[in-house]
Amino acid sequence: MTKVHTDKSYDKELDELRAKLLTLGGKVENEIALSMRALAERDSKVAEEVLDADREVNRLEVIVDETCRRLLALRQPAASDLRLITTALKVVVDLERIGDLAVNIAQRAIDLNQSPPLRPVHDLQKLAELCQKQLRAALDSFVDGDAARAETVIKDDDLVDALYHNLFNELLGLMMEDSRNIRRANSLMFVAKHLERLGDHATNVAEMVIYMVRGTDVRHPHSRGLK
Repeated sequence: MTKVHTDKSYDKELDELRAKLLTLGGKVENEIALSMRALAERDSKVAEEVLDADREVNRLEVIVDETCRRLLALRQPAASDLRLITTALKVVVDLERIGDLAVNIAQRAIDLNQSPPLRPVHDLQKLAELCQKQLRAALDSFVDGDAARAETVIKDDDLVDALYHNLFNELLGLMMEDSRNIRRANSLMFVAKHLERLGDHATNVAEMVIYMVRGTDVRHPHSRGLK
């Protein structure tokens, strides 16, 4: 009876770890959405909400990290559970950094809202939507233990990079067109770079999902023989 009780307690702890990680993922998704809304609607109050929300993201990161370390120290997990826990340790870092990127975008929005708007740069919203889609797909692949979906996230990172480079060239053109655009266009370049980095972090999560499911490390290009 004691072993059965212990097993149930252990399974509950693993379920709680997954739930905490997903809660953190949901919060950083919301941060990104709010930061882009603040930028698009020129709403500095919304940007301030992102700065406030990031404290909760940081708190959750610490909780997930402590939970993982406690499980490693006290539970002596089997191989599959060990991969789950080590995946969670890495994924939580990527999620926290995505939260930091949302804060950076919100801060850029606050600064840009002090100046007249540039003409609409439509690819910026497209890039944000694509990166958010990538993050959501990576988190879903973690929930479902779906390595095939994680592979798709990795492959689609090329789309993120292509859109980012197109956007970079468009903003560079605005700078060359009128020197008065330089400061504002440069700030939008930083926003675009933050979004591109978000895509990279989503790819990192997807790579760790493949490791969790298959025990295969695909983090480096030469080892990405995805099938």
